[in-house]
Amino acid sequence: MLLPPASIPSPTAGVYFLGPVPLRGYALCIVAGIVLAVWITDRRLVARGAHPGGAVDLAFWAVPFGILGGRLYHLITTPEPYFGAGGNPLDAVKLWNGGLGIWGAVALGALGVWLGCRRSGVRFLDAADAAAPGVALAQGIGRWGNWFNNELYGERTDLPWGLVIHQWDSRLGRAVIDANGEPVVLGTFHPTFLYESVFCILLGLGLLLLDRRAALPRGAMTGLYVAGYPVGRIVVEAMRTDEANTILGLRVNIWTSVIVFALGCWIIWWAHRRASRTEVDPRPDGEISTFTS
Repeated sequence: MLLPPASIPSPTAGVYFLGPVPLRGYALCIVAGIVLAVWITDRRLVARGAHPGGAVDLAFWAVPFGILGGRLYHLITTPEPYFGAGGNPLDAVKLWNGGLGIWGAVALGALGVWLGCRRSGVRFLDAADAAAPGVALAQGIGRWGNWFNNELYGERTDLPWGLVIHQWDSRLGRAVIDANGEPVVLGTFHPTFLYESVFCILLGLGLLLLDRRAALPRGAMTGLYVAGYPVGRIVVEAMRTDEANTILGLRVNIWTSVIVFALGCWIIWWAHRRASRTEVDPRPDGEISTFTS
């Protein structure tokens, strides 16, 4: 197949082996995003008066809850490959098979942070505000896991940044090989994973810049993230061509994006209304109230 000369290549394998140990590109991207998010959150918490390593304590709760929530959301919204006709329920525990739903990951991850805050003495809003930019950047990195799996792309395109997609064997985690020993290429498609990755990185950097230049009330940074991410997700979701369940002709994730956007707007309003009803915090830089070693 003749491809555009400037097209973006895709891996022909999503899993590599270090001796007998499988290293999955999807998992490596998720882990890299988590590490970055924890590092950024810790620096932001320390700047607000926390002890170093406080974000690691919160991550101990947030990460497993987030992974569980992300997988549950995926299974609930896309149950057919696992529980439908011809599906394999055992595949439900294979995180690399179908991946994680960000909505569930953030929701249960936030619950994990809340539990961690209750144990460590950190106010939840302070932790959420500190984490918001890092979470957006982590999503930008995590989206590259879809690149390793040749998944979540849009319509065919001849644009220079068209993404080469191979016919994929999800069971083996690699491209199908033809009779000549070459990977089968389906064509070039819009790299929706890349569009979302760029959007998330810009969102995270924008939140960091805004936090440095504006005095935001507690909770507003969280609301800006919650409302900001769905804006880009709706656009990207409308471009995707992978199979998805729909409601009234729209993909479920678009409806979720609309609801989450409204929630984010409410959080922003609530944060400003709450701040207007309380006295100005006399502590410099709005330090966090209590911390335990």
